[in-house]
Amino acid sequence: MIDTNLNATRTNGTDPLNTHLNDVKSDVKVLVRDAQSLLQAAAALGGEKADDLRKRGMDMLDVALSKGGNVQGQAVVKGKELAATADVYVKDNPWRTIAAAAGVGLLVGVILGRK
Repeated sequence: MIDTNLNATRTNGTDPLNTHLNDVKSDVKVLVRDAQSLLQAAAALGGEKADDLRKRGMDMLDVALSKGGNVQGQAVVKGKELAATADVYVKDNPWRTIAAAAGVGLLVGVILGRK
């Protein structure tokens, strides 16, 4: 059957995946904004100080990319878990799944038939 813990976290409004995605999204925005300002400051300066600012900006962008990669990995794992749950549900309830698919097909047919 369907995992009740997944439903419980959604009803509480504290879906851990959404929370982590929002946190990472805001962190990445801040990192990119900081890196842009550092790179703009480096463009105005010259010499060794500009090289240092460029290096710091590139380091910040690398951190943002690694955080994005981590979130992508977590999303892939969560997607595989959800696919496995759906697969188990379909195998446990084949007729219900066929009825749902037929209903969706009927609705799409009616909507497309009106146009």
